[in-house]
Amino acid sequence: MADHPYADRAPVHEQHLAGFGTVRVFPLDAAVDAAVIHRWVSEERAAFWGMTGLTRAQVAGIYTHMDTLDTHHAFLVVKDGEPVALLQTYEPGADRVSECYDVEPGDIGVHLLLAPAGTGGARPGWTAALAGTLMAYVLRGLDRTRIVVDPDVDNEKAIARFLKQGFTAGPAVVLPEVDLPDVYLPEKKAQLAFLRREVAFAG
Repeated sequence: MADHPYADRAPVHEQHLAGFGTVRVFPLDAAVDAAVIHRWVSEERAAFWGMTGLTRAQVAGIYTHMDTLDTHHAFLVVKDGEPVALLQTYEPGADRVSECYDVEPGDIGVHLLLAPAGTGGARPGWTAALAGTLMAYVLRGLDRTRIVVDPDVDNEKAIARFLKQGFTAGPAVVLPEVDLPDVYLPEKKAQLAFLRREVAFAG
């Protein structure tokens, strides 16, 4: 499949998986990518992402602001020319999650939003293959030793997916409300989970 929509953009990570395809990770362009991200976050299935009800301009504004930060980054994940996921990474020490667990050197936080299944519907092994590629980028590409995720405690699907990927469940915590001029985040009950590099790439 042609990769023309992204041919002029340089990926920070590229990986070809036999029988799956080529996955590229691009820094998110808030203006260019706002349409596809807005479509994803507006769906009921993405309610836990916390952006349902926002306009495309508001979504673009959030990621434009994030692009000014040194501690939080957003990426568009593209498989064979088609956008398939939104990946966000962050420094836990600069995030509210640091109030809820002991941050270790080498930790990195991750948020992952998968695109809705295409016309072919859900495909067995597809999510695991994609997630494995992203874990390789985050842990090896960024040279980190442990990933922390903080899905909503009620987001059973996401929690199960992380545990299946090799994450170890941590405590259930309450992330405190953030009320700043540039960002507002309501209090969130989250299930922490962790994945160490030696576990992700065992053997």
